[in-house]
Amino acid sequence: MAKRWRIHPFDSDRIAALERSAGVPSVVAQLLICRGINDVQSARDFLEVKLSGLREPGLLPGATEAAQRLSDAIDQKRRIVVYGDYDADGMTATAILLRTLQMLGADVGYHVPNRLSEGYGLSAKALQKLARQGASLVITVDCGIASVAEAAVARELGLELIITDHHEMTDQLPEAQTLVHPRLPGTSYPFGGLCGAGVALKVAWALCQLRSSGQKVDARMRDLLMQSVGLAAIGTVADVVPLLDENRILVQHGLTSLKARPTLGLKKLMEITELDKKPSLSSEDIGFTLAPRLNAAGRLGQAQLAVELLTTGSEERATALAEYIHELNSSRDSLDRSVYLAANKQIKQRFDPEADAALVLAGHGWHAGVIGIVAGRLAERYHRPVVVISLDDLGVKPGTGSARSVEGLALHEALAACGEHLIGHGGHAAAAGLKIEESKVDAFREDFCEYVASELSNQQQAAELRIDAETPLSALTMQTLGQIERLAPFGQGNPRPVLCTTDVQLAEPPKPMGSGGRHVSLRLNQHGVSLRAVAFGKGEWVDELQGVEGPLQIAYRPVINEFRGRRSVELHLVDWQVAETADVESAGF
Repeated sequence: MAKRWRIHPFDSDRIAALERSAGVPSVVAQLLICRGINDVQSARDFLEVKLSGLREPGLLPGATEAAQRLSDAIDQKRRIVVYGDYDADGMTATAILLRTLQMLGADVGYHVPNRLSEGYGLSAKALQKLARQGASLVITVDCGIASVAEAAVARELGLELIITDHHEMTDQLPEAQTLVHPRLPGTSYPFGGLCGAGVALKVAWALCQLRSSGQKVDARMRDLLMQSVGLAAIGTVADVVPLLDENRILVQHGLTSLKARPTLGLKKLMEITELDKKPSLSSEDIGFTLAPRLNAAGRLGQAQLAVELLTTGSEERATALAEYIHELNSSRDSLDRSVYLAANKQIKQRFDPEADAALVLAGHGWHAGVIGIVAGRLAERYHRPVVVISLDDLGVKPGTGSARSVEGLALHEALAACGEHLIGHGGHAAAAGLKIEESKVDAFREDFCEYVASELSNQQQAAELRIDAETPLSALTMQTLGQIERLAPFGQGNPRPVLCTTDVQLAEPPKPMGSGGRHVSLRLNQHGVSLRAVAFGKGEWVDELQGVEGPLQIAYRPVINEFRGRRSVELHLVDWQVAETADVESAGF
């Protein structure tokens, strides 16, 4: 769908003032102002990302009590089980606590649900199985805060239950022995945006402090915790939580840790993907290379292998697991493309994305492990909340759905409003999952679309692209991009800057790139300056651009491309418009 471009207004006086007071280049001052950072102290806090900025773990609600319970269980030689989740955040959170407990000599194991057969979160059946196997204490990571009935089952089984989570809470909290959550009611932790791995890191840190003689941990614990910061960085980027405050610190220092001291399994995975050849890592390396491979294992029902990859001490096993998970990602990619094409065909045949407030799609045999990815791609393409439902081929089992939202609509609230049609649902504002009988899909679609239409204004339903600044291609030097990189790590809440340039010509015809022609490679020219551009996941642009005549306006993220030791400026194309039909305005945000 065509996007309306909104360019942040250029205020030369404010830019010059921040440039002088903070001692930063003009381009950095301008981008800081675009992010609402206007004074010198805020600028310095944002740019100077110190590990000491992490808050003491004892401040996190429930972390000290959880650490004490874990410490007591270690001393009493009771069996501890870390109960995780099957996405990259849950896997890294599981690995953080598992490795910490192993180092401290605990009798510990882990359980990660199978996405395809068990589903998300605490399961009464799994708790019963763990109790029969001798578990005494179960500590969840990245799940459990909404598991009221399951917590009651744990209590009946005599299991000590610690819940660590970061997801949305319901009106009733589970009756576990300890709850660890950054937004726990009645508490006032300063930053509520930690992911599951970030919460697990705080508990691991608190436990290490408790098992030490003082607040300072010994060298062995410190090394493990620094590796855990790298794991937490993966979970933070993968779970798309805001890269602000503590999350920004975790990712900045976690990237350094991943490069300098990766776990054995991650070292092998980075060798296979050639990330080991890069002089430094970026948040995009996590988001587009490491996290998708871990998530592929979870999506295809092999999450336990990804946790083993993150925790194994065997070089032979680490190599085998890294190779297998790398192959799983290729399989996931193929399934993703298949479901995406089928869902997109359904949209064109049965729906009107311009008129429909939301898209609820369902298909038999669509692999449940990739429907979340497809929903995300379609939500981005059509700027509509999207629900993709995988229906059972035999019609015996309920359908499994994944939903992705757009700005302005809280998915967990939307699903709750339509809950009468659902067997169950969970998630948060941007992403959620559900279970539904096939016979209820049409009624759910009608009510869900009606709810979305009532919540989102016509303006919110119009696709919009926010642009930081307009610049000529000649200004995109390596020096300028080096200055832009000072705002890294980039991600949710701190996106890589989007720039735009007018009066651009195609220097050569666009070419399909990547497996199945999913991406586009092109070369753009403006007043004698020629740069390569890539549009990821926009394979359809090859045909759309072929017949374009006249100048273009382009929106893009400038990056430094590193290939075989050479570094060059490259544009990651976000959108384009024919100059005569462009819909652009300057606006303050």
